[in-house]
Amino acid sequence: MDYTFAATIGLHTLAAVIWVGGMFFAHVVLRPSVSDMNPTLRLSLWRHVLPRFFAWVFISIGVLLVTGYGVLLTGYRGGISGGYLHIDIMQIIGAIMIVLFLFLFLGPYGSFKRALARNDITAAVTAQGRIRKIVVINLILGLFTTFIGAAGTFVGY
Repeated sequence: MDYTFAATIGLHTLAAVIWVGGMFFAHVVLRPSVSDMNPTLRLSLWRHVLPRFFAWVFISIGVLLVTGYGVLLTGYRGGISGGYLHIDIMQIIGAIMIVLFLFLFLGPYGSFKRALARNDITAAVTAQGRIRKIVVINLILGLFTTFIGAAGTFVGY
């Protein structure tokens, strides 16, 4: 028996869990837990957390693209153009999430790092606020997409 498809879907799911779960943890658990910290300490914490998390996001994006399109290109459920609605929804929202993440990484995160390098706490806090807004949007999209991906297989079209 060939377990390639099962392993591919398993890796796809793990990559989504790492990205969406990381955002959930950062926004719902870590952020409120450090909100009363001195801004300098809080920003220092985020300076150490974000690069590690973003490295995992890049890995997750790569795995999601390779496994997702790998499965579709090999003809799963009609391939790229013949799939079910939940697959189309995952593709569209996934693309939006990737664009938002790249914007976050190249824009606000870059500003955050530069502000910290010049010890401009006010600018770093502002950049962190922009990062948080994009993460909230991606978190909502990611939770919705995870639900659609898990439940969509069981919905008759």
